[in-house]
Amino acid sequence: MLTNTYLPHVGGVARSVSGLAQGLLDRGHKVLVVAPEFPGSPEIEKNVIRIAALQRFAGSDFSMPLPLTWPLSDAIEEFEPEIVHAHHPFLLGDTALRVAAGYQLPIVFTYHTRYELYGHYVAQDSEWLKRLVLSLAHGYCDLCDHVIAPSSSIARHLTDHGVIAPITVVPTGIDVATFAAGQRERGRKRWNLPPDAFVAGHVGRLAPEKNLGYLADALILFLHQHPKAHVLVTGDGASKAMMQNAFASAGFEHRVRFTGILTGEALHDAYACQDVFVFSSTSETQGLVLVEAMATGSPVLALDAPGVREVMRNHVNGRLLPEEADAAAFADALHGLAHLSRQDWASMRKAAIRTADDFSTDRCLDRTLNLYRQVANSQSTQKQSDDSAWDYARRRLEREVDIVSNIANAVGDAVLMSDEDDMHPLQP
Repeated sequence: MLTNTYLPHVGGVARSVSGLAQGLLDRGHKVLVVAPEFPGSPEIEKNVIRIAALQRFAGSDFSMPLPLTWPLSDAIEEFEPEIVHAHHPFLLGDTALRVAAGYQLPIVFTYHTRYELYGHYVAQDSEWLKRLVLSLAHGYCDLCDHVIAPSSSIARHLTDHGVIAPITVVPTGIDVATFAAGQRERGRKRWNLPPDAFVAGHVGRLAPEKNLGYLADALILFLHQHPKAHVLVTGDGASKAMMQNAFASAGFEHRVRFTGILTGEALHDAYACQDVFVFSSTSETQGLVLVEAMATGSPVLALDAPGVREVMRNHVNGRLLPEEADAAAFADALHGLAHLSRQDWASMRKAAIRTADDFSTDRCLDRTLNLYRQVANSQSTQKQSDDSAWDYARRRLEREVDIVSNIANAVGDAVLMSDEDDMHPLQP
């Protein structure tokens, strides 16, 4: 597996890749993860190769790996892989293509992220850059043997944008039992939350693409309506100060707890001590944190968006509001959840737990392994048995041409669309 983000970085992709790797190892498979260096990375790691990287790229909490192949050659030959799994279309994603081509291996790519929504880390509000990134990512899909989409929404997004590679929907699984072990009382004591208070909680990276200004506005409206309610925010990132300032300006800093980044028991307790999990992001590919919250029996309030709608059932395991709902509508929906009858509340909690069971690690791992076998069996019939150094170099060169062609096509598409916008500025 090659990924641009991995532990100890905290985020959905890092958790997804590490969870998949550990699940495969637990079943007796061999796994080699190629990932960038991150602050706090262990000096010695089993099954992981670290690549030199630029830290905190563009002011984010991400590392930017240097897409090198030659330091991997000895490790790859010793490992003898049967399949390559890329988790990003850039940087180490290109390295994954080179490795697969050179060793005649099938390559699977998981489309984890709506990449075009992260352009603010490089250039503020650049429509040209968004289109370039979108075209690059979609072109990368068609350089792979198979694409994994974490949700049906993302699968439709890819096909609607012309991706022709085979696509299979496989969500990231979670260890339901570990999240269900979180304790409400222990969590409330840990963060000094009143035992009888209604607590709205959020877990995730506190970053601009997560729509957290909207969420803060909605929670402030709700806190005005509910003098005994509290808010628990778990995570860290560039938007933390903005949220803290918003709550402080409204006079609610004493009713909001910021826990920072949590893992293990503390994270499970943070979920468990919430009454409702609130989520306003519209940039997700799957609702992983929603599933984690539901595993603890917490209903969810969220906006209808890709990745989220696959998890949510409105008025069953929580509330799903239209994406265009304003902060006042979000606060009103939270008010409604806070005043559910005891019977309706118990029913919603049971439905949340049932939803989480559908995303268990074992079920999702079974689907991934079946896909691996399907792709590997298909590729094995095409592999050359009499390989030479020249054949290896030729395949690498051909793949390099494919990578450069994808970049050129993406630049051309972005320029063409920008020219069309200049000619027709009122058209979407």
